Amino acid sequence: MLRPTILATVLLAATPAFAAISDPALEDAARAVDARVVEWRRDIHQHPELGNREFRTAKIVAEELRALGLEVKTGIAHTGVIGILRGGQPGPVIALRADMDALPVTERVDVPFKSTVTTEYRGEKVGVMHACGHDAHTAILLGTAKALAGLRKDLPGTILFVFQPAEEGAPEGEQGGASLMLKEGAFDIVKPEAAF
Repeated sequence: MLRPTILATVLLAATPAFAAISDPALEDAARAVDARVVEWRRDIHQHPELGNREFRTAKIVAEELRALGLEVKTGIAHTGVIGILRGGQPGPVIALRADMDALPVTERVDVPFKSTVTTEYRGEKVGVMHACGHDAHTAILLGTAKALAGLRKDLPGTILFVFQPAEEGAPEGEQGGASLMLKEGAFDIVKPEAAF
């Protein structure tokens, strides 16, 4: 699993505008949230939700972002969430994105945080699981938000934390995912210069 320490370091090292934050400060901030990222990932893994149905996950994400003092937009493309972190220094607007939905797959691995969730999918009762790692994506992006929020005064520019629903596809007869988030104005408040 890509750890938030690595993700944050890669982001900041690759973007010259973030040179105001030292690598040790970034490493310390990321290391401080590492255990929480593992907790979020296991919780989200144990409670997976299919596309356009990520109600619990979106609620957790929005609550965590609000607790960090970020501006939060919810309900974009059904269950999408965007957190806006305005840094204390001038700089670019960057979007970081993670997907939140799970798949109609029965989990067969026996771990303490195993998914036992079932739902009806295309007329059949099926298991639901994070078989593609979206639980990790969501947890890592939350951890990145927490680490960078702690460095806000030195952070140049603005970061949009975009939590996208329905990356695996919207349910039959529905729209969803990135295209619906954009159609519903995901970047109307602040438009990013780059997205990762």
